Amino acid sequence: MALNLDLLSATLSEADRERPEALGDIVHSLYRYLLESLGYENILESLVGEVSRLLSQRPVQTESIKQMIGQIAECLFDPEPDTAGMNNAARLVSALFGPTPGCRDDPGLTVYRQRLAAMNEVALADEAVDFARAMHDTGLVSPYHPLLLRHLRDHRDELIPTALGLSMTGLDLLQCYTQLVHTLIDEAVYPETCQSVYGLAMLLERGTLFTPPVASALWRQIGLTLCVESSQKLARVFGDAHSPRVFLLAGIMGLLGQPLGIGQGNNPTCQSVIGLSMWAYNDPDYLLQLVAWAARDDEIIMRFEGQRVSSRELEAGLAKEPPVDVDAVSLILVAHLDRIYIEMGRLCGEREDDLHRWINPELYGWWVGEGFRVVVDIYTNKLDDHEGFIRHFYASYHPFYNGNLPVVHPQPAGIAVTDSGARLVGRHAITILRVALDPASEMRVYFFNPNNDSGQNWGQGIHCATQGHGERPGEASLPIAEFASRLFVFHYDPLEVGDPQAVPETEVTRIAELGKTSWAKGL
Repeated sequence: MALNLDLLSATLSEADRERPEALGDIVHSLYRYLLESLGYENILESLVGEVSRLLSQRPVQTESIKQMIGQIAECLFDPEPDTAGMNNAARLVSALFGPTPGCRDDPGLTVYRQRLAAMNEVALADEAVDFARAMHDTGLVSPYHPLLLRHLRDHRDELIPTALGLSMTGLDLLQCYTQLVHTLIDEAVYPETCQSVYGLAMLLERGTLFTPPVASALWRQIGLTLCVESSQKLARVFGDAHSPRVFLLAGIMGLLGQPLGIGQGNNPTCQSVIGLSMWAYNDPDYLLQLVAWAARDDEIIMRFEGQRVSSRELEAGLAKEPPVDVDAVSLILVAHLDRIYIEMGRLCGEREDDLHRWINPELYGWWVGEGFRVVVDIYTNKLDDHEGFIRHFYASYHPFYNGNLPVVHPQPAGIAVTDSGARLVGRHAITILRVALDPASEMRVYFFNPNNDSGQNWGQGIHCATQGHGERPGEASLPIAEFASRLFVFHYDPLEVGDPQAVPETEVTRIAELGKTSWAKGL
């Protein structure tokens, strides 16, 4: 059981989602039942490691992780199991239930409010420091943290940068946009939306507001009136503790602060979700425009080769049912994006190449490379110059062969996902973020995988790493050869391609063999 802790989280991998007759959901439900029946204490150390691994990816959604930490807390405070030496477990429990002297005993929100009112300046400063330290250490936000921020708004505004744990970058932004940041706290930061505190802190740390339209777009969002359809969706998923616009605004803060922390849930919507991540990462004002359209008008508008495309009258796309296991922004936007994605494919008609060659630049933005390679012939579905495909990828992305050019903008790509037995699961959209040497001087591809947990086993000894190899929070990485062995399509700039023939023959042969003995077997 300890070897399959990935089944404890609420999310499914591509392999789980593709199992026939909802077998993935059944396996997850069975595993959770067994754990609840047999107890967690026997696998406590493994459970703590799994939670820490998930948190290192800094996900936007943390409810399932917090539930696991709740189970860890029960084990720690149960006198029966031997939990001596479980410092990492205690750190996680403390970060969530009592990270500061004022809430160390988890007194409840009402009592903590009373304690805040009685604290002097030194005590409030200590609370601010400890909350920020726990938040940045784990990526978790205690429900008590918003109470402190709201108290500081009324009494000690100058401690807000400390409570958010801001560096000089974040502090500069806060000082430039003080009124906006304070309004965001007033409007969206509550115990029920506590993770928005981390989103706000990282939004400032990333310098997002240094892009001038973003501040104006956030002011518009603060005052936005949501349409009935959007309000109902949000209320159905997040409840009625606050108005739907509060949950949406909190979700926006989370996504802008953690663009690599978004996940697709258990939905076949990877194409839409990598769009949300890319826009939050690279074009946040455009993302906010899409959110405003969808939330206010229940419609988004794009263009495909000069033709206006509206989501309003289109039929459902790949996701036949509206997603409910996703963050607030995805809940509002993904169904619209999914329908437009399918419509762009229909407008393409029959063409001489994979339709993503035309869809991706129109759907995501001008920065998507005009050049395009797919590894199979679209008519025969057989491998088409696999070795040439590999050489072209290296000449476009590998710094040793492309003139040492970095990846300037995130680039959408398609991979052939395999399970732990190297068997083909299906095709999946990801985003290439950068290609660089890791601390051990191995060239790696760092990418965004929208499938909730990027640490996956693709067989043949290929394990996607999420930490330990220079990854930034939310990134997955693989040695470039292993990544290339699963690559299916990629975009590139035709004006920035190196010499494909400079790539060593041995490297190309090894990559091709990994592909032909796994997902491409028989192609």
